[in-house]
Amino acid sequence: MKTVRKKTSPVGIKPVRAVDEESVASVKALINQVAERVYAARKAKRLSRRELSELSGVSPRYLVRLEGGEGNISIGLLQRIAVALERPIEWLVGADDALSDELTRLVLRYRNADSATRTSVLSLLDPEQLRQRKAERVCLIGLRGAGKSTLGSRLSQVMDLPFIELNQEIEHSAGMPVGEVIAMYGEEGYRKLEADTLKDIITTRERFILAVAGGVVEDANTFAKVLGRFHTVWLKAEPDDHMERVRAQGDLRPMAGNPQAMEKLREILAARESRYRQAEYHLDTSGKTIDATLAELKSLVSTYGILKPK
Repeated sequence: MKTVRKKTSPVGIKPVRAVDEESVASVKALINQVAERVYAARKAKRLSRRELSELSGVSPRYLVRLEGGEGNISIGLLQRIAVALERPIEWLVGADDALSDELTRLVLRYRNADSATRTSVLSLLDPEQLRQRKAERVCLIGLRGAGKSTLGSRLSQVMDLPFIELNQEIEHSAGMPVGEVIAMYGEEGYRKLEADTLKDIITTRERFILAVAGGVVEDANTFAKVLGRFHTVWLKAEPDDHMERVRAQGDLRPMAGNPQAMEKLREILAARESRYRQAEYHLDTSGKTIDATLAELKSLVSTYGILKPK
């Protein structure tokens, strides 16, 4: 009599049929999960299917099937629905509903925030990582006449490290003075050169002092890079101090043919002040000598461990 042996699968390997059944069940569970979460998110936002359809570009009929767990959906369409519901797509397909409504809103706002806001958030949530990214780079910001060039040069000698003026680097890259760059390429062209030059400097150096033009805050992305990759010090001063220092340097352009120059300077300072305030450290230079201000600046970078003498 012939013995018929029952076929068995090697240990740890499931029969093909069992694998197929598990895959089908897994996909069905995911479809049901997406259906439940789309429905819950739509109700939370008090949207009708018609309104969600208009916001997402997905037909009402398709939404009915989706919320009923009756149809698969492409990633593209699901992303449209997620955006319309103001939810990350990960929330719809993730294994666990780990994101609370509040956290979901925060994630979405962070994604939509500008670079400066993201940098500010990271500095609060993970200051040590941000500090490592900044290395020993110091950037002096402020309006023209704040003392960035003078103090930056003097501090670099005291701390024995390079001092760089961003505009000089831009001129070197462009092969012409900044004024000619602006005249030839316009403000937009100058800002592009400014951003590219800043990126090159950051990539190649980790320990130096940088002075930037007062208008660097006008470009949100460039200023965000400054805030995120440098220890920033705002050299602040009163408008009268700014004007007197510029004139003392022999530059009479601010007053030439412009009797409203002081008023214009005050307007510029007022417009930029909120952005200058985003710097980590503020140093008031009003009514102080260079030596006195230098002593304060040196104390600041030493006290907070920003720079370490070699």
